[in-house]
Amino acid sequence: MIDRPMTIVEHLEELRTRLLISLAAFVVAMLFSFLFVEPILQLLIRPVGRVVFLAPTEAFFVRLRVAALSGAFLSLPLVLYQVWRFVGVGLTPTERRSTLSLLPFSLALFVGGAAFAFFAILPVGVRFLLGYQTESLVPMISVGAYTSFATAFVLAFGLVFQLPIVILFLARIGVVTPASLVAGRRYALLGIVVLSAFLTPGGDVFSQALMAIPTYLLYEASIWIARAFAPRAPRQESLPTD
Repeated sequence: MIDRPMTIVEHLEELRTRLLISLAAFVVAMLFSFLFVEPILQLLIRPVGRVVFLAPTEAFFVRLRVAALSGAFLSLPLVLYQVWRFVGVGLTPTERRSTLSLLPFSLALFVGGAAFAFFAILPVGVRFLLGYQTESLVPMISVGAYTSFATAFVLAFGLVFQLPIVILFLARIGVVTPASLVAGRRYALLGIVVLSAFLTPGGDVFSQALMAIPTYLLYEASIWIARAFAPRAPRQESLPTD
């Protein structure tokens, strides 16, 4: 990696290279995912059971969307590495090593949050919402509407599971401290509730609670992480007295 100062033209050329590599990785991953789009789509709609399509092109474009999302998921490690390569030019060697060490944990938390949402939270939420059907109110869910709901829900969980990484990074550089995190619990809870209302695609209170509760637990876990990795204040040695 280049350690000398770079001109604006060199920065733009570096950005162009990273974008082209990321785009190529995404296209290849999307084409590969399209070969398996049917089982992926079946897995995605399993919580709701059965869906319909309301327009002649809807089923086809949903398959393209699912392949694109799967491609983005598969190419994410390489894309994150390209982002780090571009940003790392302006970092010191120590900062580069510290940032690079966080990437695997960030990816693992994203995958874990998405998997937790899909396998544990989404089926519960779908059953709760479908429980409002009656004899005169029968659900007819289109594949486009459901896949948009499900993917937005899963991606939102993947993003909020980045909270420990964000707090760890801020604690390492001294922006936040464990004491400030403890003192800000009530404000964090308010922010989590607002964020859950914004990120939850369904808009219902039950889905918001399903996101807010794990997110707040992650905040509490982040306090312990900050205590472990926050820089220690140097001890002041007392001067000898006569």
